[in-house]
Amino acid sequence: MRWIIAIAPLALAACGPTPEEKAAADARAVAEVEANQAPPPEELAPGVITFADVENADMFGAGCNVLPNSGSAGGIAIAVAQSDAGYFKRENEIIRMAADAGSRELPYLAREKYSGLAYSMRLEIDEDAGKQSGDETIDYPSVLTIRDAQDRVVYRESGTTQCGA
Repeated sequence: MRWIIAIAPLALAACGPTPEEKAAADARAVAEVEANQAPPPEELAPGVITFADVENADMFGAGCNVLPNSGSAGGIAIAVAQSDAGYFKRENEIIRMAADAGSRELPYLAREKYSGLAYSMRLEIDEDAGKQSGDETIDYPSVLTIRDAQDRVVYRESGTTQCGA
């Protein structure tokens, strides 16, 4: 009987996790805490860029405008892509991003990619499906994607992009 009492602590010690199992459990716990600390990406709804916004931000010139899908309320675009910069409107503030000179060139010297401190923007257009919409404008089916600083998609929408001078 005494030998059962003497061996019992050794048997219980053998049932515990090995150092490798404990390290793996700790790593899982740390990963879970880190995942819960990252805030979810914002749900961005780009505002409509008006003629007043174009004047204030000096967005004049050739390029491409991503047209609002509906309810433009007097706006001309939800994003503007030009040779040197791209723009969109967030909560009544115009966000300016630099053109990625290494990205694909779109019609009228616009670029496919633009990067800023807090956001990046990608404009994908189907150049083969473009249709003349005015004397100096062509409408293209397009997809606009905006990402946050953590490279998470915060806005993605298919629509029409009008390129011209």
